Amino acid sequence: MSANNERLRRARKVRMKIRELGSTRLCVHRTPRHMYAQVTTADGSQVLATASTLDKDLRQGATGNVEAAKKVGQLIAERAKAAGVEQVAFDRSGYRYHGRVQALADAAREAGLQF
Repeated sequence: MSANNERLRRARKVRMKIRELGSTRLCVHRTPRHMYAQVTTADGSQVLATASTLDKDLRQGATGNVEAAKKVGQLIAERAKAAGVEQVAFDRSGYRYHGRVQALADAAREAGLQF
């Protein structure tokens, strides 16, 4: 199996567990250039809040580093709280919990999201 297929297998396993628990999900996707985050309902049918390095206020400077991921984490937490979401389950989409994924999660926690 390729590395991407293994990552998708891990992601599917986690998503099924989150769906079983019935909690709102903070989903993260990363590419070499950008970071994306969205808060969805438990079944994934509705997106409640989104943030990425493609947003106009985050586009200046480097977009594929830890500092940019921290800004995305703060922004997604603010938008989720504005949508009435305080508690989420962190879906790292099969990525290892280090580097940019960890920075995004830590910034979202510091901004008031609980997971």
